[in-house]
Amino acid sequence: MSKQKTANIVVIGGATGIFQVLTGLKKYPVHLSAIVSMADDGGSTGRLRSDLGVLPPGDIRRALIALSQSEKHWLDLFNYRFAKGELAGHNFGNIFLSALEQVTGNFEKAVQLAGTLLNIKGEVIPVTLQDIKLHAILEDGSEIAGETNIDIPRHNGHLRIKKVFLKPQPKANPKAILAIKKADLIVIGPGDLFTSIIPNLLVKGIPIAIKKSKAKKIYVANLMTKYGETTNFKLSDFLKELEKYLGKNILDFILFNSKKPSKTRLKKYGKENSILVKNDLSSYSIKIIETDLITQKDLIRHDPNKTAEAILKLSDK
Repeated sequence: MSKQKTANIVVIGGATGIFQVLTGLKKYPVHLSAIVSMADDGGSTGRLRSDLGVLPPGDIRRALIALSQSEKHWLDLFNYRFAKGELAGHNFGNIFLSALEQVTGNFEKAVQLAGTLLNIKGEVIPVTLQDIKLHAILEDGSEIAGETNIDIPRHNGHLRIKKVFLKPQPKANPKAILAIKKADLIVIGPGDLFTSIIPNLLVKGIPIAIKKSKAKKIYVANLMTKYGETTNFKLSDFLKELEKYLGKNILDFILFNSKKPSKTRLKKYGKENSILVKNDLSSYSIKIIETDLITQKDLIRHDPNKTAEAILKLSDK
């Protein structure tokens, strides 16, 4: 990164995928903008959307926590999930954001106020401020409505997703477009391909803004496949689907994990029909950078420090 100015890094995604990336990058002297999907409609978020008519707070909350520089008890509070009574299953942070939206009458203002309270580094930007629902068409022609029904499949998870779309067709949040225009580096992913990453690219104005941007563009590839979404996908499958919505020859780099987890760690994922993503791209116009990106134990996730370091190395290439 240039020492002359603070670099602007935009991270695009949703859910827990970009949490690791943001957590790692916030330790560096950069300005971070997290552009977050607004298609979530499951769990606590789905209940709040249905009961209160608010915009989905869940993915926004995760990004706020990832960028927070507050003391641990504030983070624990925003992550707290009620276990009993009428609030059972609800997350405090989700309720807080929904309450702020109703008090201010503005979801974007609610996010900004929560960001101030949590002392976040950078900004969290909803990709759109419209109320939307994600839909998927499967290869057998059937249609699935709702992000949570795609994310946790009730259908045959071996059927491939042919395409996804949003209803109604939303316009981009102007702040998201501005952040992309100002970016020196754009990081897409990791995260669930059809329910966390691509929903951002379905918002009118986002793909063209990324295409026009002079920033270097990095796709952080997923570590594992996900049953019902990316069953048996290889890296080429992820890239093909991503380019279907983003456009071809837009990305400069793909950051891919080269470290194979132990058989013990992989075993539990095998029970969920989830396997390690393999790089089957021997030659491609996009530069594929392979390096160790995973955590050492427990869940197979991107290590925040390793991933941030790899991203920043690519920024100077």
